[in-house]
Amino acid sequence: MNKVLIIAEAGVNHNGDIEIAKKLIDVAANAGVDYVKFQTFKAEKLVSTLAKKAAYQAVNIGDEDDSQFNMLKKLELDEAMHEELIDYCQQKKVRFLSTAFDLESIDLLVELGIDIFKIPSGEITNLPYLQKIASKQKPVILSTGMSTLGEIEAALTVLYENGIKQSDVTVLHCNTEYPTPMQDVNLTAMNTIADAFKISVGYSDHTLGIEIPIAAVARGATCIEKHFTLDRNMEGPDHRASLEPTELKAMVTAIRNIEIALGDGIKQPSESEQKNIKVARKSIHLSKKLPIGHILTKDDLIMKRPGDGISPMDVSKIIGCSLTKSLAEDTKLTMSDII
Repeated sequence: MNKVLIIAEAGVNHNGDIEIAKKLIDVAANAGVDYVKFQTFKAEKLVSTLAKKAAYQAVNIGDEDDSQFNMLKKLELDEAMHEELIDYCQQKKVRFLSTAFDLESIDLLVELGIDIFKIPSGEITNLPYLQKIASKQKPVILSTGMSTLGEIEAALTVLYENGIKQSDVTVLHCNTEYPTPMQDVNLTAMNTIADAFKISVGYSDHTLGIEIPIAAVARGATCIEKHFTLDRNMEGPDHRASLEPTELKAMVTAIRNIEIALGDGIKQPSESEQKNIKVARKSIHLSKKLPIGHILTKDDLIMKRPGDGISPMDVSKIIGCSLTKSLAEDTKLTMSDII
């Protein structure tokens, strides 16, 4: 199978601090991910000054300010910070990715040379946004948290009608509760999406732990996105639903093992186990000492290891044959022993 694309979602876990952002890049590079992803937005273009924080954001931040605008304004990355982080990613040999949350940010990312667009769940019903993304003619990863199949179909239609090829789209099943309760994961919906739209699928995970993205790979995910942080106890909206560095590395290792273990789907003895066939299987042996000319019956035969003689699957061909020589108990029969 093709290599699973692993996106480590730094998001806004840098808390607006470029040095924390660089430390997150260090962690992602060390874990062996393909992309480290941030978020690109201008708070004024993203959210009304009257918008309230999501419940999980209010709980995780724990201050008395319920303004989503004020929270996001502190988490912006300006153009110079983007350029610095892109350069740092190149030094660390991990690819930079960011999600744009407004139309101007889409243009900025194009100017910065981004090679793929990640559409967040909240923009799946934003027609002008989808049209602008499609106009850039780059591969697209589409998250589908909070959406129905009908909404996914509508978003894909917009992308296709504006020039994006189906082969350039990956749809991520997702749940946008942070953290996502296990009973709400509904991982089989990822396969429903694949079947419905004949499209590459993956999973954007907000559960605690690493087992769900690993399971998603086993179910055919071609892309995994997962939030990570330096420390879950840091202040900020997403830290508590993020992996810490050792967990991120463990997830990547597990995914790489799973993608190897999935194999080619052909059921046959593997190279490593072929040597065990003779050891583990059985051959036809004699259960007792028998004279020359004896006509073999079922009671004369016993199936024992090793398996390098006549297969027990051929026992019916052996019964009724006569011995060409006298043979001792426990003899492994060969075709030269019978006529």
